[in-house]
Amino acid sequence: MLRYIYADELHKYPKLREGMFRDRADQFKTRLGWDVHINEQGEERDQYDDLNPLYVIWEEPDGSHGGSMRILPTTGPVMVNDVFGHLTGGAPICSPLIWEVTRFCLSRDASPRIAGAIMLSGGEVMGGFGLTHIAGVFDARMIRIYRLIGSSPEVLGSEGIGRDQISVGLWPYSEADCERVAARAGIPRELSRLWFNTAFGKSARPRFALTA
Repeated sequence: MLRYIYADELHKYPKLREGMFRDRADQFKTRLGWDVHINEQGEERDQYDDLNPLYVIWEEPDGSHGGSMRILPTTGPVMVNDVFGHLTGGAPICSPLIWEVTRFCLSRDASPRIAGAIMLSGGEVMGGFGLTHIAGVFDARMIRIYRLIGSSPEVLGSEGIGRDQISVGLWPYSEADCERVAARAGIPRELSRLWFNTAFGKSARPRFALTA
């Protein structure tokens, strides 16, 4: 199942918390060779984890981490502006209606449907909180994954070539995309909405300070 958990609530789910940060270390450092910091506990964390982001986490039946991503509003510090702003033509992405998704991570044993479920959660977040877009930074390998999942971004800018290419993109909210991603992931849309509503209620309100 999918859980939506703010950083200050992660202590309630220690197995998910530890699994997420360790799987991030395994994916980004070990498998992809990114220049990321790994702490003494074998976890990958950065400064954006200190801003009380919202995490979407797939919880396996045994309570372990299957996959996850991190969400922050673009009205505050975000990677698309702080690190990759040159890829958007110098104009920062800053709107209470656009949130950033980063650290899309899958455990080594994750089934293909977990990636789709996590992408579907992005649609639930957009619909539930009244957003127009999700922004994100992604590498070349993710383009094929997004296509298979059924939701590809509008690419704003890229750098690098081949497998080393990094891009910034925007996903507009689309109900049709949500239905397509749900179908490909094999997850009933009613179940996806239930997971979101269980976390936030039908009148969802973010805990971020969304200043324009």
